Amino acid sequence: MFHLSEQELERLGAKITSNEIKQQPMLWKETLEIYLKEKENINQFLDQLRALGRVRVIFTGAGTSAYVGDTLLTYLKNKVDENHFSLESIPTTDIVSNPYDSYKKDAPTLLVSFARSGNSPESIAAVELGKQLVDQFYQLNITCAETGKLAQQTKGNHSFLLLMPPKSNDQGFAMTGSFTCMMLSTLLIFDRHSVEQKQAFVEQMIEMGNHVIKNEDKIQNIINRDFNRIVYLGSGSLAGLTREAQLKVLELTAGQYVTNFDSSLGFRHGPKSFVNEHTAVFVFTSNDEYTRKYDLDILEEIKRDGITDVIVSISVDQETNYSGECFAFSDGKDLDDIYLAFPYIMFAQTVSIMASLKVGNTPDTPSVTGTVNRVVKGVTIHDYQG
Repeated sequence: MFHLSEQELERLGAKITSNEIKQQPMLWKETLEIYLKEKENINQFLDQLRALGRVRVIFTGAGTSAYVGDTLLTYLKNKVDENHFSLESIPTTDIVSNPYDSYKKDAPTLLVSFARSGNSPESIAAVELGKQLVDQFYQLNITCAETGKLAQQTKGNHSFLLLMPPKSNDQGFAMTGSFTCMMLSTLLIFDRHSVEQKQAFVEQMIEMGNHVIKNEDKIQNIINRDFNRIVYLGSGSLAGLTREAQLKVLELTAGQYVTNFDSSLGFRHGPKSFVNEHTAVFVFTSNDEYTRKYDLDILEEIKRDGITDVIVSISVDQETNYSGECFAFSDGKDLDDIYLAFPYIMFAQTVSIMASLKVGNTPDTPSVTGTVNRVVKGVTIHDYQG
């Protein structure tokens, strides 16, 4: 896949998406450089919020952009000073349809908006509703498009614009580099680790991302097997990541693969009924010694069930893994799970593009009917009189 010629990728309708998955390690380095350049300005912006007392920080976006916050939330809630910041993740689609449940008039609020293009109607409406309903309303807009509506309306002392690397503005249908760059920048902003530690983490992430590219044949061997269902499982931050992983399969195969996602511990409480003989089960295995036990338990349990033989652990160290199949990284043994999320999602993105080609779809333009679009269409934003 990643070593095919440009001409062959063009013929397959996979050139854009393939290149955008492959370039992510480079983009992570650029994202780190952007953060280091803007760090003092960002800290000054956050300092004015700390002066307000306790501020609600709402991570928001639609679709993949919403899953940025879902993935980060579990980890970052324990890393910020909760005397100043209270973190939540609420999709723009929920904010716009139910603003009275999402915003509180008397609670100072920072809306952290994630957007690839910044042109989704809900992104703009969520901001306008915040200005309408919250007395002290602030914005941190993290977007990949300088010319997008979200970027263009970022003005004044109550807002801050952080632009991602230009090439993160994915031109393919599915968000790949935009997702990981927006997630990384937010992690760098709110994580308490020192700058030196963050730099070391990103370096390890880059090595692990390149490992995915170098070992594409192992992933292809999995995809070549007989299955038409995929389920992703994980714990903590990696449970949040499972939703994005399964969405990539749905998007790039145009629903020709049926997907599911859950936490490793929660899966057996009913959703496990999803597994049949045509199901591939992928588990994002935790680096935490305690949490990993639950990931290994569900791997071994599904293996013992004997219903499917495609049960794969994505893990840092195969020696601490289960008795079955593993896609293992040699780097990253000391990383928190949230930093593993980046190479892990590259694995899932690679699964998705390979699955798309397997069913005869074109990953760059996967929606044959045109009913699903790169930037959402057909949304009517209704006036809210609150």
